[in-house]
This record gives sequence, C-alpha cells and structure tokens, in this order.
Amino acid sequence: MGILIASHRLVSTLIVACCLALLAGRIVAQSSSANQSNDGTHKSRVKSSNQQQVRALFISDIHFEPFWDPDKVPQLVSAPVSQWQTILSAPVSTDQEQRFSSLQKTCDSRGIDTSYRLFGSSLGAMQTAAGDAKFITVSGDLIAHRFSCKYRTLMPQSSPEKYRQFVEKTIEFVLGRLRVAIPAAPVYAALGNNDSECDDYKLDPHSDFLAETGASVTARFSASERSRAQFTFAAGGYYSVSLPAPLEHTRLLVLDDLFMSRKYTTCSGKADAAGADAQIDWLQQQLTEARQRKERVWVMGHIPPGIDPFSTAIKLRNVCGGKAPEMFLSSDALPNLLAEFGDVIQLAIFAHTHMDEMRLLKPDGQDTGESQPGVAVKMVPSISPVDGNTPSFTVALIDSPTAKLADFQVFAASNQTGADATWNEEYDYGESYAQSDFSAASLATLVTGFQADPGAATEASKAYLRDYYVRDHSLELRLFWPQYVCAVSTYSIDAYKKCRCSQSKE
Repeated sequence: MGILIASHRLVSTLIVACCLALLAGRIVAQSSSANQSNDGTHKSRVKSSNQQQVRALFISDIHFEPFWDPDKVPQLVSAPVSQWQTILSAPVSTDQEQRFSSLQKTCDSRGIDTSYRLFGSSLGAMQTAAGDAKFITVSGDLIAHRFSCKYRTLMPQSSPEKYRQFVEKTIEFVLGRLRVAIPAAPVYAALGNNDSECDDYKLDPHSDFLAETGASVTARFSASERSRAQFTFAAGGYYSVSLPAPLEHTRLLVLDDLFMSRKYTTCSGKADAAGADAQIDWLQQQLTEARQRKERVWVMGHIPPGIDPFSTAIKLRNVCGGKAPEMFLSSDALPNLLAEFGDVIQLAIFAHTHMDEMRLLKPDGQDTGESQPGVAVKMVPSISPVDGNTPSFTVALIDSPTAKLADFQVFAASNQTGADATWNEEYDYGESYAQSDFSAASLATLVTGFQADPGAATEASKAYLRDYYVRDHSLELRLFWPQYVCAVSTYSIDAYKKCRCSQSKE
C-alpha cells in the first residue's frame, strides 16, 4: 500500500510539473480547430433571437494600454479625454516598437495588453455581432497591467494627482468608446483589481478616485438612479441599477470585490476589512429587499469567489495532506450570501482569470443534485491577450420574461494584435453543451456529468476543455481536470477538500 501511495504521489507530482511547464510557457495553440464545429466546418454567424429574447454584450479584462506608443503619453496626460481619440489614431511613432519594448522590460510586464488598434478592432466586431444589444456589461480591469510603473517611468516628474487623473481618464476613454460603438446600449461596469489610483490590489474607500470614476461609470444612468449609484460607488465602488426594458423587475448589483480579495490592502499597504464588510452588508440588504419585492437580480463583480485552481496547482498545495487551497477572496462571505439567495439571483458574472469558465455556487455542504437552486456563474474571457489567449467577447441571449441567460456565443479574433483581424464565432453554448439555458439547474447537470467523467471523455467535457482557453489549449486543463471540476462545483475549503480527497481514494 505504501508503494502504491508513493507511486500515486509521484504521478501527481509529474502531472503538476507538466502543468506548471505549460502554465509558465503559455504556449499559444496552433490548432486549426478554432472557429470550427465538431465536423470541421467553419462557423461565423450571429444567432438569431426569438420574440422573447434580447441580446446583451459581456466584456471583461480589456486592460487598455495607453502606453503602447510611449511618445503619445505626454499628449494624453495633458489633453482632455475628448481629444484622446485624435491623439491615439495619429500615425504611430517611428520608435514605438523599441520604446514600448524597453518600457515592458523596465516594468517587468508579463505580456502585451490591449493596444488602441486591438481595442478598435474589438469594438468593430462588437458592432457587427451585437449592434442591437440592449445593454453591455464590463466585469472589471479596464486599464493595463503595471499601469503605475509605466506611467512613472514615462512621466517621472508627474504628481500623484496627475497620475490619479490619468487613470480616471483612461477608464473614461474606454467606457466612452464602448458607448460610441453601440450608442443605444447602456454600459454597466465594475472595477477590477487593476483599476485603482494606487496600484494593483490597492484602493481606499471613500476616495476622490472612486467619486470621479463613479461619475463616469454612471454617466448615462437615469436621473432617478444615478444619484444613489454615485453615492454608493464613491463609498466603495458598488451600485444597483435597473436592467433596461423589456427586462422587468430585474436589477443588476455591481460589486467592487477587490475589497474582498485576499491580496487587498489600502493605498498605504494596510489590511482593512471595513470596505468588504460594508459592501457585504449592502449586498445582503439589496438581496433581501429584492426577495421581498419579488424582483430578479443579476450580480456582477471582477474577482470570482471560491477556489483558485491554478494557483493551488502551481504552489503544489497538498490539500488532502492538510494544506489549504489557494482562494480568490479572503473569506466565503460573498459566495455564502450569493448561494443563500439562489431563488432571487438569476445570474452572476465574474472574470479576472481571462479564461472562459463556469462556476456553480451551491449552499455549503449541498451536492449539485440537491433541490436548493444555487447560482450559475459565468466567467467572461478577456479582450487582453496578455496570457497568450486570443481576444474575445461574449454575446448573450436573455429571456426577457425570466431574466435568465438563455444562450451565448463567444467571438474571438484571428490574431492577438487586432491588425487586419477578423472576428468569428469560437463556440455556441447551447450547441456545445446541449442545454436549453445557462442556469443553476442546467449547470448542475453539466457539473454532475463532469464529476462522473474524470478522464474528460464525454463531448461536454471535451467542449469545456476546448472552450476554456480561447483558441483551444485543452492539454493544459486536461492534466488536472478532476481537481479543476472540484473548483467549479465547490467554493469553500472544506467542500473542495471533500471533493478532492474523495477522488484520491477512488
């Protein structure tokens, strides 16, 4: 028995080692299967909706890079946002490539984020695929990685106030271009861990940054809702807003769950739970009132609740040996609350990983097949290609009488730069998974199937492996598929450990 256990541990170590090599390399797949159906035929279409369905656009992790042409940065700093389009669309500087490469090295950037060219290409594709969208969601991280380092390298004499204003202007520019691209669709945005006047994972509640950014985020809200949304946004980056007609009695609750992150600190570097506590109290009040009024609710944030499966694998966490898995958030307060209101919440939208993922939040201790509905979580893939993935966005079909996510399509670019890029359908959820909607019930069915398929042999498992990393990087996930499935279906340390360790005994 001891030899068998040792052998099992060796195999597990080798699997994780292979996984780590793939993660470190982030080799861009060259598979020709992208934008193809199972029979190999090319697909590029926008699915039509029925009379009860409306279209929406889900975007995340744009990570717009205003520093891509360093020569233009002083102009952008001095100019109002209304002039940014003119500055950015001007011919590229002759030394752009060399200066940007040097900037990337100075700031130890791990990849290239979304340039003006790529952003413009994505906006054009969104117009084509979802020009009739009723609304747009942006689930965080509007600005580039290593933002503060790049700014201070190029503008060493600038003041903290000028830096804050530049962050605010970048966010305003991104939101403004989305509104120009599809002017009839209101844009609902959450902040991500990069969207800060301080630095990554740092932010102060009740700050001038939140007050000014809140004015940009809520600029097109109705007068009756804008005042209240601005007030709560200035407090902690969260707000409530009604989803537009024909969706009735449906609210979107937007969080800034940076304050709940296990990496969060104030701008001065101190740990402080006050911002997270205030937001959880607000969310509980909003959900309670929605239940009493028989309203439907969507919830959107940036950092997903639950287990971080890749960090757990990278750090070789021996969960069954007593080590805790890596968590996205500092506590289970958010997923506990969301799961408690599964009868009210129709959908939760998160992002952050840059991958196309699903999660099911069930009350702790309940199996996927039990009667409590739980909450279906859609994690939106990124526009930014910083992790070697191809830029993508999601076009959703919403059933207006129920506010349920009926179906969605993911569209991806033909390259990572946006230069002469074409955007085609990557996959269709309903066709890939043979489900009538994206709900807690349908996701429970899928998860049950995933759990019974540790070898990822079924069509549904193969589809998830293929679709997870835009442009099929399925080997990366296949190496620890059973462990990953545990993270899809559980969110607490105890529940994840129970799932993982029951696998190791089989």
